[in-house]
Parts: sequence; C-alpha cells; structure tokens
Amino acid sequence: MLALEGIRVLDLSRLLPGPFGTQLLRDLGAEVIKVEDPQGGDYVRYTPPLLDDGNSVFFHTLNRGKKSVCLDLKSEQDCGRFLKLATTADVVVEGFRPGVLDKLGVGPARLLTENPRLVVCSISGYGQRGLLAKRAGHDVNYLARAGALSLMKDPTLLPVQVADLSGGALAAAFSICAALVGRATTGKGAVLDVSMTHQAHGLLAMTLSRASVPGEQPLGGGRDLLIGAVPCYGVYRTKDGHLSVGAIEPKFWHGVCAALELPELSDRAFDTGEAACQVRAVLSAKLATRTTAEWAALFAPLDVCVEPVRAPEEALADASFPRVDVVVSGRTVSLPVPASAFGALPVAERGPALGEHTEAILASL
Repeated sequence: MLALEGIRVLDLSRLLPGPFGTQLLRDLGAEVIKVEDPQGGDYVRYTPPLLDDGNSVFFHTLNRGKKSVCLDLKSEQDCGRFLKLATTADVVVEGFRPGVLDKLGVGPARLLTENPRLVVCSISGYGQRGLLAKRAGHDVNYLARAGALSLMKDPTLLPVQVADLSGGALAAAFSICAALVGRATTGKGAVLDVSMTHQAHGLLAMTLSRASVPGEQPLGGGRDLLIGAVPCYGVYRTKDGHLSVGAIEPKFWHGVCAALELPELSDRAFDTGEAACQVRAVLSAKLATRTTAEWAALFAPLDVCVEPVRAPEEALADASFPRVDVVVSGRTVSLPVPASAFGALPVAERGPALGEHTEAILASL
C-alpha cells in the first residue's frame, strides 16, 4: 500500500507547478481529480507536440492517472457542485492569482467551513499577501527576483524550471504531506501559502549566508564556490563536447590531476581570481585534446567525480533512469518519471480526456 492511498486531491491548477506537485501525490497513491474549465481545460493540453488523442505529450507527463471533471466556477450551479465535491476531499490545490477563489465564492475560508479537515494549498509567484502578490510572473522572473540568476557569471535561462518545480511543486507536495500528518493528530485542516519566489530564495541559504560574513566579496557574477569561482568544480570543453568536473574534495582533485598527468595543479583546486583562470587554462588545453567519449572512458573506472555532459537523447536512452510506457490512442509513449522513494514505478496511465470523469464523479455526490 502506498502512503497516500485513500486521500482525495482536487487539483484546480494548470501548466507546470501545481500539476507536477499533484502528480507526485498521485504517484504516492492519492486519487487526484483535475477540476477543469469546460472551455478548454488545462492550457498545457494544447502545447505542441500533440499526440494522436489531441493532447500534448506534456499533459500526459504531468497528469498520468488523474481524473478530469469539468466545472465552470463562474457558474453558481457548478460552484455549488465544487463545494459539495470538496466535502469528499482531503486536499485542494490551486494556482490562481491571490483572491481569485474568494471572488468565485470558493476561497479557503469557505472551503474550510464546508470541510474543516480540508488542506487547501495555494501556489503563487509571490505569495498570497504583500505588494507583489498579484504580480504576473514565470519561473525566470521568480529566479531573477530571488537572487539566483545574478549568481551566474552571465545570467541566462536554466534548462530546469527551478522555481516552478522545487519552489512550487516540491514545496507544495512536501507541505501537503506534512499538513496531512498534522491533521491525523489535530483533526483540523490547514491553509498553505506556497510562494515560488520565496521558496527559490530559501534554496540559496548556503550561498547567501556568505553575505552576512564581514569582508566577504560580492556574491554575484560567478564568484561563488559552485558557480565558477574555483577550477575544481565546473564544466570544460573537450574536442567535441563538454566534461563536468565536480572534484571538490582533495582526494578527487588529486585523482583528476593524476589522470590528466598534471601533478603541478594538485594543490590548486581552490585558486580564485587570476590564479584560478590560469589553472582553468591549463586544464582546458589538456581536455581539448580528446573527445568527450575518450575522456569518459578514461575516467569511468576512477573515483573522481567526473562525468560527460550527455545530450538529452543520450540520457533518454539510459535504461537506469525510471520511466513508464503509456499507451495513448494505440501508440506507446515513454515518459520519464521522478524516482519513487518507495522503489516501485508508478502505474503506466495516460492523462485523462477533458471532462472524462465528470458524469461518474458528480453522480457519486
């Protein structure tokens, strides 16, 4: 039995943060019901590439095994249905701008009046209160405000939506599980306010703590330990690609220098400034003499924290990563999934058709 079997989650969220968070809950055994607008539903349904059923592959990735109920919350009748549905639920997740649910008549206070044991989780860019509460934004904006992007030498877009996923989805799932544990003792629900910007800022705890130390240099521009300040931790060009080096501990750095036949660098792992540039130049010149595959073969048997930078297609071909094969309109699609701490892979289920379960679930009320 999975940890959340018997827990019912109503998911009003769209796009990435909320659906990814409730997908984690689904993979832990919860029943997740997407409550969607009859006029199209979740926007991510129609984001290319589309599969044969007309839904995006992204939609199936984020909504495996969920159910879909269509309700127009601007309608008094459907608002009543949603409130009734909420009395059967344990959790409600929403990602609207602050105040929207209150205007619709189904805000947290009303929901808890109908069901005092309910856990209501609101995911937003800047939190439910404050001057920025209703400001529009996306992942890149949240990371910019949180102070993350300026830490890089050249601020740029990241390949992973850190604020959306870690600051939104993971923080929401973690907080919901904690609230459910607390409810088991108190019998009371909770209202959770997950701000993606605040959570992303909190992820910088180790880095930003340096700012409180007198005499420390400014943090931005790639000067932090793990963002380019020292030569033992970084990404280097090879003859045809790149190699990642994470040799922070002395034993790993010594192993790298020995493998590259550069013993003169063995005590210069943490050089900074111009000295670090000199070390990187020697290291770069050496690594540029062979291909990524050649270096990978050399370092594979060594315990030195060096790995090739692989293309996404190469990573997808790696059978060690968990994934499920989902059948959509007769076609099998392989979807990467987060590794479960419980060991078992999630059930290979597709995302629901828009409103697929409306009739059955409303009838059950």
